[in-house]
Amino acid sequence: MSLKEKQTEDLKLYYTIGEVSAMLGVNASLIRFWEKEFPALKPKKNKKGNRLFTKADIEHLKEIYHWVKEQGFTLEGARKKMLAEKKIKSQIGRSALESDRWNTIQALLDELELLLKK
Repeated sequence: MSLKEKQTEDLKLYYTIGEVSAMLGVNASLIRFWEKEFPALKPKKNKKGNRLFTKADIEHLKEIYHWVKEQGFTLEGARKKMLAEKKIKSQIGRSALESDRWNTIQALLDELELLLKK
């Protein structure tokens, strides 16, 4: 792939099912099947009804591929595993946010204490 093709690929917002199936090395029919089995996977459709996948959709498909094809999970097992990972990531994000809030509150309290001492 040339540099120009790579730059064009980076700017691309939507990918066809054919492009996505080539990326993953699976049939388009498998992607359509996974779309039915994994509710979080919802590609946009154009007026003709052709599926248009975003980079986020492709990452989701790569995750499905990993759990089902590489790790040997059943579809139900993959759904549960992905849901559990999503919850963990959400909790990590929340705890980081709470930590930032606590640091902000602590800094405000320190400043208030300095002002009261003056």
